Amino acid sequence: MKTRSSLISFKVVLVIAAAAVLGLDVSPAQATDAQADLNVTAEVSANCIISTTPVAFGAYDPVVTNASSQLNGAGKVTVTCTNGSTGVIKLGQGANFDSGSTDAAPLRRMSDGDTSYLSYGLFTNVGRTLVWGNDVGHSVSHLGDGTSTDIDVFGKIPGGQNVPAGSYADTVVATITF
Repeated sequence: MKTRSSLISFKVVLVIAAAAVLGLDVSPAQATDAQADLNVTAEVSANCIISTTPVAFGAYDPVVTNASSQLNGAGKVTVTCTNGSTGVIKLGQGANFDSGSTDAAPLRRMSDGDTSYLSYGLFTNVGRTLVWGNDVGHSVSHLGDGTSTDIDVFGKIPGGQNVPAGSYADTVVATITF
C-alpha cells in the first residue's frame, strides 16, 4: 500500500510540475470578498425623575417672635433629566388649600389635623416674592444634563397668625413635565 500511496503522490507532483511548465495557474482558488453595511441604531428617550426635601419651618411663635414678622424656611426639589431634555417643575396647591386658591395663586395652608390652619407660601426666589405655582407662568424650567440637580424651594409663613399650639403639616405635589 505504501507503494500505491507514493505513486499517487508522485503523479500529483508530476501534474503540478507539468502545469507550471505550461504556464497554467495551479494555486488554490482565490477567495473573493463581498461587503454590506450593518446599520446599528438606538433611540434615547427623554426622561426625568423628581424627588423632594421637605420645607421644615421649625417653631412658629405667634405671640412674640412671629407676632409681626414672617418665619422663613427652605426645601428642595431634586430632578434628574436626560441630557438635553427640558422640563417644567410645578408645585400643587397643597392638600389644605384655602377657598379662592388657584394654580397661579395658590393659597396654601398647613393643618393641625383638626380645624386649625397655618397659612404659608412657596416661592422660586430667596426674596420670597415669586410664587411657585402649578401652572407654566409660575413654575421653574429645567434643562437636563443627565445629572441630579437641586432646585431650592423658599417658604414663608406670614407673621401674626393667631393659631392654637400644635403640629401643622401639608402635602404639596411636585410635578415635572418633560
